Amino acid sequence: MSQSMIEQPNVIYLKDYEVPAFLVEQTELRFELEEDQALVRSQVRYARNPESSNRQHPLLLDGHESLELQRLSIDGEVLSEKDYRRVGEQLSIPNLPDHFTLECITRIEPQNNTALEGLYKSDGMFCTQCEAEGFRRITFYQDRPDVMALFETIVVADKQRYPVLLSNGNMVDAGDEDDGRHWVKWQDPFPKPAYLFALVAGDLECIDDRFTTASGRHVSLKIFAETKDLDKLDYAMTSLKQSMKWDEEVYGREYDLDIFMIVAVDFFNMGAMENKGLNIFNTSCVLAHPETTVDAGFQRVEAVVAHEYFHNWSGNRVTCRDWFQLSLKEGFTVFRDSQFSADMNSPTVKRIEDVALLRTAQFAEDAGPMAHPVRPASFIEISNFYTLTIYEKGCEVVRMLHTLLGAETFRKGSDLYFDRHDGQAVTTDDFVQAMADVSGRDLSRFKLWYSQSGTPQVSVTGEYDAEHQRYTLHMRQSCPATADMATKQPFLIPVAVGLLDAQGDDIPLTGGQTTEVLECVAAEQSFVFDNITVEPTPSLLRDFSAPVKLRFPYSREQLVFLMQHDSDGFNRWDAAQQLAVGIMSELVVDYQQGRTLVLDSALIEAYRQILNDASLDKAMVAKVLTLPSEAYLSELAEVIDVDAIHQVHRFVKDAIATALAPLFLQVYQANTSAEEYSPDATSVARRSLKNLALSYLMTTEQPEYLALALQQFKQADNMTDSQAALTLIAHSGFEAEAAEVLASFYQRWQSESLVVNQWLAVQASDPKPDALARVEALQQHEAYDASNPNKIRSLVSVFCAQNMQNFHNSDGSGYRFLADQIIVLNKQNPQIASRLLTPLTRWKKYSAEQGALMKAELQRINNSGDLSRDVFEVLSKSLAV
Repeated sequence: MSQSMIEQPNVIYLKDYEVPAFLVEQTELRFELEEDQALVRSQVRYARNPESSNRQHPLLLDGHESLELQRLSIDGEVLSEKDYRRVGEQLSIPNLPDHFTLECITRIEPQNNTALEGLYKSDGMFCTQCEAEGFRRITFYQDRPDVMALFETIVVADKQRYPVLLSNGNMVDAGDEDDGRHWVKWQDPFPKPAYLFALVAGDLECIDDRFTTASGRHVSLKIFAETKDLDKLDYAMTSLKQSMKWDEEVYGREYDLDIFMIVAVDFFNMGAMENKGLNIFNTSCVLAHPETTVDAGFQRVEAVVAHEYFHNWSGNRVTCRDWFQLSLKEGFTVFRDSQFSADMNSPTVKRIEDVALLRTAQFAEDAGPMAHPVRPASFIEISNFYTLTIYEKGCEVVRMLHTLLGAETFRKGSDLYFDRHDGQAVTTDDFVQAMADVSGRDLSRFKLWYSQSGTPQVSVTGEYDAEHQRYTLHMRQSCPATADMATKQPFLIPVAVGLLDAQGDDIPLTGGQTTEVLECVAAEQSFVFDNITVEPTPSLLRDFSAPVKLRFPYSREQLVFLMQHDSDGFNRWDAAQQLAVGIMSELVVDYQQGRTLVLDSALIEAYRQILNDASLDKAMVAKVLTLPSEAYLSELAEVIDVDAIHQVHRFVKDAIATALAPLFLQVYQANTSAEEYSPDATSVARRSLKNLALSYLMTTEQPEYLALALQQFKQADNMTDSQAALTLIAHSGFEAEAAEVLASFYQRWQSESLVVNQWLAVQASDPKPDALARVEALQQHEAYDASNPNKIRSLVSVFCAQNMQNFHNSDGSGYRFLADQIIVLNKQNPQIASRLLTPLTRWKKYSAEQGALMKAELQRINNSGDLSRDVFEVLSKSLAV
């Protein structure tokens, strides 16, 4: 047997896909958990795949280099080292019969598994994370999603230390052993790939509930956490039951096991994982309590619980053939959870939040060195492709199908997809084909959204012919070259359009509808509207009907008109964004050229009218009055001038705050309530508007508004108001008060890990000078744990990704700091290391001087040696551009 390290990671290509040579009929696992090791015995029944053309193909098993192989046998006959070959992370066994049982015993050390993949220990608890390729850190197996099997799992551990032993499926047996250990047997009656395997062993407690399905089956619901966190699980349980009910009503999907379990884990690389029947969650995505969780945290819990539950069908019952198809389950499920969140809360606000993320971060990803299609053509490390393109853009692709086909036909398509492929591992083509079959449409051009990378750009002009009462929209689409693809074919782009008359009312269009979906399929195309009696103002891309950059030569007067009158809530917000972006972009040029900054009164007056309109939804008002972020302005810039953008952003906010302070104060007072906290949509809207008003008031740095913020901080009965006040005071120029509230906040909440994360993030995002020194000091604080991904994200990632002014300091200190973190994490936790790289990867978007500093740090990481596949892939692509 030989073993070697991979020096140059191999590229894996979609075009090279081959069916597995062997299929798995049954997988039986036994885990003997100890403090210094875990022994894993697997017994797997294999059969040659009749679809494989090579009948002599050896059995190829995946296994991480950390696995200690203790025994390997075929049908009871132990193999010697000459009977198999182990090279790198693959074990090859030749000369096998068509049917056989392979027994494999491996020894692993979960307590030393800092990568948090496979089986590892988190705060004394055993848990797993097997997606995408973590199962190979447990035992030798065909660790690929198209190998699906029935699993039976026995977990054995010390009963006092680990009274709770969990795995996938239904519990079928349990017992005690003479040495103080106990065991539990779990059986999953549905075939699944290894990435969905899960195991948990720990000293946990749970809350219980029950759900009765539409067909009358009773399902036991259990959410596990440490004892101290039991009071933070009720909201997750409510969200779970709402999700189960919603999925039955909207998609006709019923849960299929006798039990559904969630476990909260503090050390976790991801947000949550949909393992069949045993979802493992990052604590940040399941724990919620008014005193410790902000409104956005409640909404995140609701959305993530729904997302992972919805995976039971869109991901588990029907899964991916290969990892290139990752968006098949993730994009589809993000769409499902976004529909759910919209139904539970404000649809307009949900759409605004989703699009803001897409425009700021996913569009940047499309324009950066890691650009890839929704269905990538190649990868080195699949963990690098859990991206916004796969998730968020993948969701938008599914949303476009829903828009094109309509809700009723889309539902028929999803029913056909689930029925046709239940128990199978399939592709995005299979998903689109189901939609094509029920609609009778040719969707071949639509599939370009899966195979072409980049953000399409749509330029639109309007032409009104008064004599013939005809309005024409001319559209021109293109898609710029991306790092992975030079030329693109025209997409099928659904553009939802409305036309407004001079009073701001919708003009009836085809069939009396006020919104018509135009299908732009050519590089240049025109659309004619007849019987238009007055020159209209077009409302384009309503509800953001396609993930594109759309340009129309609106005047500022037209944008204000749309802000005031558009019946599409999303486009009212978007008009406000366009108005602010146009004005701020001009001010950036003024700042760069040393001219005095003067704010166009159109923006102030537009905001004034919004504040004075009591009929508007408060949640939407808060979004409309939120200025475009510095990150979004940076994404729009051809060359990012961090200082200019930051100074202009501060100037504009201060000018608005100064001009409208009395109105903001009225709004703040009108939305201050003594009612008991509730995370319902109406209450969330009220708090969001109140705290937005306070943020404008605090921008003026006036003592009377500081007093308001201090009063709110001291009297708040919920974390939303408390953290809002904390952030505003901590980021203000009132240094003594800032130090006081930060110390007070930590003193009160130091035993609550998730709240401490918020405390770290507030300081990491502080735009005042010397932020890096504060961040480095916090790394030595007792509250920080450099092995915990949540702590790393709260401090390091927030500073580098959100504190742009300080991270991009002209001396390059922020870049050096990030490179130092990545070099350490490359060995400790490669997934986290590669994700942290993102701020450095777009070095070409900055000035030549800054870009050179960023590139030098990328090169230093590259030269540090022994790079993980995760880090190597991102680095190599970033340095190649």
